[in-house]
Amino acid sequence: MSKRDYYEVLGVDKNATAEEIKKAYRKKAIEYHPDKNQGDKAAEEKFKEATEAYEVLSDEQKRSTYDRFGHEGMNANGPGGFGGGGFGAGGFGGFEDIFDIFGSFGGGFNTSYGRSGPRKGKDIRVNLRISFEEAVFGASKTVKISRNEKCAECDGSGAAKGSGRKTCTVCGGTGQVKNLQQTPFGTIQNVRTCEVCHGEGSTVEKPCPTCHGTGFERKSKSLTINIPAGVDNDTVLPLRGEGEAGERNGQPGDVYIFISVKPHAYYTREGKDIFLDMPITFAQAALGDEIAVPTLHGKVKLKIPAGTQPGQKFRLKGKGVAPLRGFGKGDMYVTVKLEVPKNLNSTQKKALQAFEEVAGQEVHSEGKAFWEKINK
Repeated sequence: MSKRDYYEVLGVDKNATAEEIKKAYRKKAIEYHPDKNQGDKAAEEKFKEATEAYEVLSDEQKRSTYDRFGHEGMNANGPGGFGGGGFGAGGFGGFEDIFDIFGSFGGGFNTSYGRSGPRKGKDIRVNLRISFEEAVFGASKTVKISRNEKCAECDGSGAAKGSGRKTCTVCGGTGQVKNLQQTPFGTIQNVRTCEVCHGEGSTVEKPCPTCHGTGFERKSKSLTINIPAGVDNDTVLPLRGEGEAGERNGQPGDVYIFISVKPHAYYTREGKDIFLDMPITFAQAALGDEIAVPTLHGKVKLKIPAGTQPGQKFRLKGKGVAPLRGFGKGDMYVTVKLEVPKNLNSTQKKALQAFEEVAGQEVHSEGKAFWEKINK
């Protein structure tokens, strides 16, 4: 069964504000929360579906990616691909603001869904600016990132060599602290992650001297990115598994490369088509000529018919961009701009004056028609 649209799940418009999305989720979560619908599998699935939709739409970066690429643009493991843990055995992943929503009801509903399992590492965003030509033809670029990696000294355990871990004295090894609270909905069990062991259920006896008990080291790494031909502004390229290390043996996060393209001095681009303004002389426009046009694929000849008017556009088929997704190259459109000469010498002025006397108004059909309309 295919996933429903996230906006449809929450019952909001695609232009909904963050506050509208939060209110819509809160309403759905209260209606379908498992604590109010114990044993109702359908309600539990709707609760999970609404929570998954909220995790994506409440985050500006995730929402932008979802709006551009839909469900296919998200990580195969669900919205956890952006730093959460999805909705598998590991539970809700890492977006604590969902629990804050329930906190407004005096501590929330039973939030004992497993938050102590493996958690996917955080994703890393990299902004990369490339040249116009690199966007058209593709390129290989290297970027440097800083990320948390599993500590090599303790293999991510956080404990110094020769020592181990001991049961947390606060939560008794459960990783959770429970209490009962009276709310307008009755007595509700509030379960929160233990603040001492952070849900692990145990603490290190002696912290690793390298990572100081965190299990992670901050390291820099250079990544080589193969940019495909046809990318454009706002293209996002994912590098799977190159993000932050996961917690509790969770899989690493991803790196997302956000592309921006430098403007070109002469060319502009719309989708897979290229546009160029090309200056020509009065004589070339009036008499016609064959000119050389510089394209991204080399110079090509273009025939200018006699009587070509300023602003006339010519199409060079197949001289555009091969799209990132799809088939066939775009075209190039050349708009001719009539160049009026400046600083004429006396000989040139006399030649133009002689032409004007010989030509008269008959050769200037548009000007003649203009004055005929004015006179009428």
